Amino acid sequence: MKKRKPWRGALALKGAVLLTLCGACSAASADQFGVQIGGGIADHDVKKADLGFVWDPNLTWWYIGGYHFTVVGEAHVEYWHADGANINSNIYAFGATPVFRFIKDSGAIRPFFEVGVGVRFLSHPTISSNYTLSTSFQFADMVGIGAQFGSRQQYLAGFRFQHISNADIKQPNPGINFSQIYLQYNF
Repeated sequence: MKKRKPWRGALALKGAVLLTLCGACSAASADQFGVQIGGGIADHDVKKADLGFVWDPNLTWWYIGGYHFTVVGEAHVEYWHADGANINSNIYAFGATPVFRFIKDSGAIRPFFEVGVGVRFLSHPTISSNYTLSTSFQFADMVGIGAQFGSRQQYLAGFRFQHISNADIKQPNPGINFSQIYLQYNF
């Protein structure tokens, strides 16, 4: 009768775990990170500067005629300045948005269309005595167009229309609409 060696099973299990972790690490290296800067103008004489951090997990699907869908995650820190505000002329907004893009598969310049719905937390919901967003918690939905380019496709430039409102959590809910341009660099 052959004697069993229990350490072999444990060694095989540890080897399998190690290979799985190495595979997960190499898949994680496919992730791409970037930084985004933008500026926008809105109704009620509000202007904003936007700093975004972008995570692209390299998820792609549904290839159609040289284009495909992808999703990226964005985290934002925004500074709003309201000219003529008599309560809060300087507001900070913090939030995150998943952004879905329909982008060209190849080429030196890859145009895209994008949509996203995220959340924002405002430092002050009241801008002036006659204009308030009512709550610090806001939803931020946007649509945009842009292009990706560069020797490694490391640059993006785009235009977005963004609507921010509290979805009638509290009244009044006038919302605010930004037209914004942005530039992004992927590492």
